[in-house]
Amino acid sequence: MLVLGILGSLALLLFLGWILGRIAEYFTLPSLVGMLLAGICLGPYGLNFLNQELLDVSPALRTVALLIILLRAGLSFAKEDLRKVRGVALGLSIIPCLFEGVTLLFVARSILGLGWAESGVLGFTLAAVSPAVVVPAMLTLHSEGYGQDKQIPAMLLAGAALDDVFAITLFGVFLLFATGQATSVLWSLVQLPWNITAGILGGFVLGLLLVQGFRRLPVKDWEKLLLTVIAAVLFWELGERFAFAGLLGIMVMGLVLRERSSAFAHRLIAHLSGVWLVAQIVLFSLVGAQVNVGVLWQAGLMGIIVIFLGLLGRSLGVWIAISSTNLNVKERFFCVIAYLPKATVQAAIGGVPLALGLESGELILAISAMAILLTAPLGAVGIRKGAPLLLEKKSMV
Repeated sequence: MLVLGILGSLALLLFLGWILGRIAEYFTLPSLVGMLLAGICLGPYGLNFLNQELLDVSPALRTVALLIILLRAGLSFAKEDLRKVRGVALGLSIIPCLFEGVTLLFVARSILGLGWAESGVLGFTLAAVSPAVVVPAMLTLHSEGYGQDKQIPAMLLAGAALDDVFAITLFGVFLLFATGQATSVLWSLVQLPWNITAGILGGFVLGLLLVQGFRRLPVKDWEKLLLTVIAAVLFWELGERFAFAGLLGIMVMGLVLRERSSAFAHRLIAHLSGVWLVAQIVLFSLVGAQVNVGVLWQAGLMGIIVIFLGLLGRSLGVWIAISSTNLNVKERFFCVIAYLPKATVQAAIGGVPLALGLESGELILAISAMAILLTAPLGAVGIRKGAPLLLEKKSMV
C-alpha cells in the first residue's frame, strides 16, 4: 500500500480529479461526477493513497471551497433579483426540508425499525440539499441566460443557501433527544431566528467594512481578493462558534460588495472563477474520499428505498413552495430536479451519530454515503441536461 505525503496526496487528488472531471465532461456529464470518483478511488475506502493529515484537514479545505462559491454567488446576482424572489426562496429553504425530514422520520420508523429520535436524526441528516452542487450550477445557468426572466437561478440559489440552516438545526434537535439531552431542545429551536438574522446582519456589516477599507487603503486587486477570502473564513469561524448562519452571511457580504463597489465586484468575480477551477476539485474529490463504499452494503436495497421516499417528500415540498409563483409546469419540474442533490452536509454530519455512540450510527452513515453517490450525480446531470429542455433561455446579446 502506497500512502503519499500530504503535498503528494493533494497533488495526486487534484490531478486525478481534473482527469476524471474532463472524462466526465467528454461523456456530457458534470465534471463533479469524475471528481467524486477520484476521491473515492484514492481515499481510505478505495486505494488508500491519501495521507491521513490531508484527510484530517479535509473538512477545513471543503469549507474554504464552499465559502468561495457562496461569495461568488453573492457577487454574481443583483440585489433586485434576490429581492424579487425572497419570499419564494424562504419557502424553498423550509418546506422541502421539512417535508423530506418528516417523511424520512416516518419511513425510518416503519421500514428500518428505528426509534423516533434516531429516525429524526436520519431524516434531517438527509434533508439538506447540497449548496456545493446547486450554487455553482445556478451560477452557470445564470451566466448562460437560462431561467433569468423569472429569476429561477437566483430563487434556487438563495433557497439552497438557507436550506442547510434548517436541516442542521433540526438534526441537532433530534440528536439531543437521541443522546438523552432533551433539556437543550427548546434553546436549539429558539436559536434558529437568531442564527439567520445574525448571519444576514453580520454579512451586511462586514461587506460595508470591506468596501470602506478598500476605498481608503492603497491595495491591489489580488490583495483585496486575499482580504475578502480571509474575512469570509473568519466570519464563518465566528458563525460556528456563536451559532449564526455564516454561509448565508458570506453570500450577503458578496451582495454588498456588488452593490457598493460594482467595478471591483466584476473583477473579483473573474479572480474567484479562476480560484474555483481548483477549489471545486478539492471540494468534490474530498467529499468523495469521505464516502465509505464498504458500508453501502449495510444499507442495501432498503437504503435506496428510504432515500427515494425521502426525495418524493422533498419533491412535493418543492412543488408546494413554488405553487404561488408564475412558473409553468416545465419550470416547476426543473426546480424539483435542482433540489435533489446531497453531498456536503451529508459528508460533514453523516458520521456524527456513530461517533456519539448511537446504535443506528453505522446505518445512518451508510445511508448518508449512499445518498451522496446516488443524488449528487443525479441532481447535477439533471440540472445540466434539464435546463435546455425545461427553461427559457434569455438572449445574452
